[in-house]
Amino acid sequence: MSHPLQPAEPEPTGAPPGAEPLPDERSTEVAVPDGDDLGVIEVPAGDGDAQRSPVGRLAATVERLRREVREAQAEADGRALIELAKGILVERLGCGPAQAARQLAELTEQAGVSPLEFAVEVINQAARDRVAEVTSAFLASTAEDRDSGASAVRLRAAESGALAAHDAQAVAESLMEHALRPIGAEAVAIWALGSDGSLTLAGSAGFSAAEAGRWRYVPPGVATVARRGLGERSGHWIGCLSDTQLPSIGQHLHPDGGRAAVPAGTGGRIHGVLEIVWPGPIEPQSPQIVRQVEALAELCAHTLETSTPPRPGDEWRPGVLPDVAELMDLADGLHDPALVLLPYLDAEGELVDFRIHHVNSRFLDPSGRPRGVVTGSLLLEAYPMAAGESELFDQVERVYATGEPFRARRMRLTALVDEVPLAAVADIHASRHGGCVLLIWRMEDETARLASLLQHAQRLGRIGGFEENLITGEITWNGQLYDLYGKPPSDGPIPLENLPAHAHPDDAVAIGRFLRTLLHHRRPASVAFRLQRPDGVTRHIRVVAEPELDTDGRLFVVRGAYQDISAHHWTEVALAATRDQLAHSEQQASERNRLALQLQHAIMPPTQAPLDAPGLRVAVRYRPAETQHLVGGDWYDAVVLPSRLVLLCVGDVAGHGIDAATSMVVLRNALRGLAVTGAGPAQLLSWLNMVVHHLTGGVTATAVCALYDPERHTLRWARAGHLPPVLVRGTEASPLPLVKGLLLGAVPEATYEEGEVQLAVDDTLLMYTDGLIERRDRSVEESLTQLLVAARTVPPTLEQQLDRLLTYSKSDTDDDTCIVGVRVA
Repeated sequence: MSHPLQPAEPEPTGAPPGAEPLPDERSTEVAVPDGDDLGVIEVPAGDGDAQRSPVGRLAATVERLRREVREAQAEADGRALIELAKGILVERLGCGPAQAARQLAELTEQAGVSPLEFAVEVINQAARDRVAEVTSAFLASTAEDRDSGASAVRLRAAESGALAAHDAQAVAESLMEHALRPIGAEAVAIWALGSDGSLTLAGSAGFSAAEAGRWRYVPPGVATVARRGLGERSGHWIGCLSDTQLPSIGQHLHPDGGRAAVPAGTGGRIHGVLEIVWPGPIEPQSPQIVRQVEALAELCAHTLETSTPPRPGDEWRPGVLPDVAELMDLADGLHDPALVLLPYLDAEGELVDFRIHHVNSRFLDPSGRPRGVVTGSLLLEAYPMAAGESELFDQVERVYATGEPFRARRMRLTALVDEVPLAAVADIHASRHGGCVLLIWRMEDETARLASLLQHAQRLGRIGGFEENLITGEITWNGQLYDLYGKPPSDGPIPLENLPAHAHPDDAVAIGRFLRTLLHHRRPASVAFRLQRPDGVTRHIRVVAEPELDTDGRLFVVRGAYQDISAHHWTEVALAATRDQLAHSEQQASERNRLALQLQHAIMPPTQAPLDAPGLRVAVRYRPAETQHLVGGDWYDAVVLPSRLVLLCVGDVAGHGIDAATSMVVLRNALRGLAVTGAGPAQLLSWLNMVVHHLTGGVTATAVCALYDPERHTLRWARAGHLPPVLVRGTEASPLPLVKGLLLGAVPEATYEEGEVQLAVDDTLLMYTDGLIERRDRSVEESLTQLLVAARTVPPTLEQQLDRLLTYSKSDTDDDTCIVGVRVA
């Protein structure tokens, strides 16, 4: 069978562009009865004996019939589109059918395309609908007009099949055949949205009958891919289904496939969802493909609009919109204010507003306008602020679109009366009934709300109010006051004059003064006392009262309030005790710091006379921490040993306070005693490490120890976790080469390396603690670089150089600072 509108190769004969290609002729599959299922037998095309067998002949017959059916369907779809194009030319040119056919043939030949493609172009130009918009987008985005034309033919063929279909199942099959399979889709499902928010499978293609049966109905509130698409206007696109963990139809067949769930709606109302399945993961689709899918969803909406989805166990039946009059009767029977809203569409069929069709007798406008003024107006005209602060319009629009009801408590409503905004608060409920929306709002009674707020405030503040008429003797208490007194309301209230009988005896004088001020001097008064309740509990209470005089100046009413201040009282007691304890602790800490500072200054005076050593000038500077309560453990020493060697050392004990100061004394004296043995710097630090670890109670410290030989002008030194000394020679300053050495007290036994440097005349050696350079905002390396720059400037005397380094020190850690300077003479 041949098709008169056969397109150019490689399209199969009679099939529109994008149609499913014919099976590979090298083999043939045939379905034969096999019990309840159909078995598929593959027959090789090249096997002559197999083709001459009964099964082979049956397979060839089945394949030929399938091909003829597809060609007949394509021919019917193409003929319908061509006839529609002819009708458009008859209307536009005012000619007869025969002349329109000739004109179509001539224009097709001039355009160099197939008659089917040209017919679709004529339909697009005349329709200017969603399909035409999608086709125009394809033409604008690609230079391959052939592909764009094929897309237009597929969409128009799908549209023709959908409009001719009698139910959603036929629509699904038409969309799958003409529009979805060419873009790689494997299956499609059309879901109908029920008024209760449920989803019913109205039609599907590409799924087995068993799978479609399992997914026939999805109850309201169940999260699926299709339901996720309802909440997004542009649809929900999933690159890989397994990444979302959402259930969906066919999930076990294509667990890693891509999905698209697009709402199917017209005129602002969503009637269902179009769900498309790809066999594998998909990348983000182009805007053209997205618009094509949206156009297909709109085609589905037209079919779903004319039918009502069945509930489980029901059969399909034509849908009818609920009678508006019945909804008006329902609104009139409600005890709450209610409005019946009808959708208001523009010329293009888009929802722009809702018309207030009816309000019941209990309706109360926030601004007090009559019901007749509100009825008949548009929602945004009557309440223009509904689109802004409260988002009421967006919620009503969503209810109309999806059918899901909306509830909100204490939503703010604003109306404009004479261009003046008037606000109110209401509880809102909106629900869709057919093509209408029932909006119920319950205005909040301001007086009742304030009374409720007052009750909550009294309960949270533990406040009870009273009023006592001194003429009639009538006394009124609220419920909270009975709770404060621990009395049931049946016992009755207590007069103010009897207040001393319920208070602690020690408070009688204060209560008497309160009563005289209030009743005799007739002035407002207050008093705090201890209330002794019948249950034996004592509460601290404050009472405030004021008198009210009549026209003759006589006292006749006293009003006031009681407040339970027990928690406040005990908090004040605890704070007072805490303040006393804190003051005592501060006094003790100050005394400890004073003693530590005195001890430190006694052993390590801030200034010291120069050391008298042959051929050597030694100066020492010590700067205590600026914050007195941070007395540190920095120490130094410079002494001539019996061997005529000069011992030079600086160190820093971790921590502050009296413990750091006493540990500093131990280390300094221990190193002096060890140095008389004649051992080298490395050995001295090794012994000092044992002293720190075993005799100082877990203290750690850093130190640099050096021995200078005046005869040989050599300096032997070692370090224990401390910064290396700095050698200033001429205009250059650099740290001594680093030798290994663990900080003191870290391990029981440690071995230290020793370095030696030859000094020359006028060389200056600087030994210091980290308080000279440490900063919170930069690294030690950066601070050391700044120290080297400052040390290159050599004043005339060594003392001036040390003073200059202290003056321009960049440290900001409030730590002690020691500097030992040695200059060779």
